[in-house]
Amino acid sequence: MGKNGGRMGSLRRAHTFLPLLFPFLAPILPSPTLLPISADASQQPTFQSRPSELVVLPVVVTDKRGQFVADLDRDRFVVYDNGRRVPIELFSNEDAPVTVGLVIDTSSSMRKRLGEVIAATMRFASSSHPQDELFVIRFNDDARYAVRERQFLLAGDRGDLERAMMSLVPEGRTALYDALIAGLDHLEAGSRARKILIAIRDGGDNASRASLDRVLQRARASNATIYTIGIFADDDPDKNPGVLKSLAHTTGGERFLPRTASPLLMACEQIAREIRSGYTIGYTPPDRDGNYHRVRVVVDTPNRKLTIRTRPGYFAAGSRTQN
Repeated sequence: MGKNGGRMGSLRRAHTFLPLLFPFLAPILPSPTLLPISADASQQPTFQSRPSELVVLPVVVTDKRGQFVADLDRDRFVVYDNGRRVPIELFSNEDAPVTVGLVIDTSSSMRKRLGEVIAATMRFASSSHPQDELFVIRFNDDARYAVRERQFLLAGDRGDLERAMMSLVPEGRTALYDALIAGLDHLEAGSRARKILIAIRDGGDNASRASLDRVLQRARASNATIYTIGIFADDDPDKNPGVLKSLAHTTGGERFLPRTASPLLMACEQIAREIRSGYTIGYTPPDRDGNYHRVRVVVDTPNRKLTIRTRPGYFAAGSRTQN
């Protein structure tokens, strides 16, 4: 058997779950080249916002039954920055396209579950806006782009995403933090106003050069929302669901801990629905002091009890840099 034939055999064995969850997969075409992410991608950059940039808040509103509320007017929202009310300059509750980075664990421990992850990722794409920009970063011993030239795909172009996902092979260790920093960096090249990062992993980080603190600092300095999905085994000594919770909470996202394939599919569907049902609010930061600013969003609906979720704060631009 040639090199490509051996690789395809390995993929079939790793993805034995696919016939049950993903029967609509197109025939597998030659895999895209995985492009390495440079060593500099895991280094902490300096974050300076231009004066024209806004603080962009993703806001999710739900009612007492947990249903999304997507029909509120702009004048119902009030935003406070470090306790000071600020004027809203950008407001949208339309189902507008977003930029999404998919950060996928392909370490050797994912061998039994990678098929489920591929199926769930495709379910996410099918539930998303067809004009959403997508890119895929896989991580094991290092982090690499799974699409040639680091290009963005469209959620509606299922064939390209299938080929990118089917190029993934489980092997090596876990460099989650390096992959998250690379994903946050690449989101900035996207053309959509709202930026989303979805990280799927099954264990702890044991190969990154970057630290968790560095990732959290980078996340607070961005406008990205991070959703995390942990598919841990009960007996996994490296599992750390608290890390996933911190990453999500820091950016106004949410953490999911599905134990089996069906809840994993449902988690990806829920993330897609939340993105399409949420609000985007933007304002000019009142101070450019380089400090962390706490944010609070209030919805004025006296006769309805609603829950609001957004990012808790951000680092303002200024002379201070994140080291």
